[in-house]
Amino acid sequence: MAAVDPSALSAIGAPALHIPDGFVSGPVAGVGFALSGVAIAVAVRATNRSLGERTVPLMGVMAAFIFAAQMMNFPVPGGTSGHLLGGALAAILLGPWAAIIVMTSVVGLQALLFQDGGLAALGDNVFNMGIVAPLVGYGVYWAFARFAHIEPWLRLAGAFAAAWLSVQLAALATTFELALSGTSPLGVALPAMMGVHALIGIGEGLITVATVAFVLATRRDLLEAEVAVSEV
Repeated sequence: MAAVDPSALSAIGAPALHIPDGFVSGPVAGVGFALSGVAIAVAVRATNRSLGERTVPLMGVMAAFIFAAQMMNFPVPGGTSGHLLGGALAAILLGPWAAIIVMTSVVGLQALLFQDGGLAALGDNVFNMGIVAPLVGYGVYWAFARFAHIEPWLRLAGAFAAAWLSVQLAALATTFELALSGTSPLGVALPAMMGVHALIGIGEGLITVATVAFVLATRRDLLEAEVAVSEV
């Protein structure tokens, strides 16, 4: 695909993580489907191993919450808006593998029902938002939370860092997919995507911290039963 004018970035959500049809090349889309398929298969296998009686209901509640929360936008500078991604929050409450299943369901339903992201680009969208975000969010959160017995505030700091970095890494993956597809030069897409999503990540972090703080106050046990990353 020929490179498009930089203003075309605004046409995909100004700039957005949901990539529409026509913005990624066939090879990039194919790799996205392949990587997402492998990750989903691993996630299903790992989740089945550790499936508890409350896991499925909690996954349903989390999927419904993230799906609804993504409908609500908050303004950020630059004439655009952001919304909750939810990958880090799902991973914090469910563990990384169940979170991948939840986020894949949310991203898939958005594409099918609301055309929020193209079907041809679904593999890339699932990879960015449903795989990168939960895995990064989980790893960062527990890097902080493992020391929460020393300083309790580290758990909330970890929630914020996990949410912010998960958005940034998802945006970075999207940037390279657009650049590799010839949709926009890396020098244009990188500052546009990373700059806006650095601000969106702050909103994501605040929402995630508020949710984790609420869970800590009301159902602390939900934060003590996450699936370990090594359980594959």
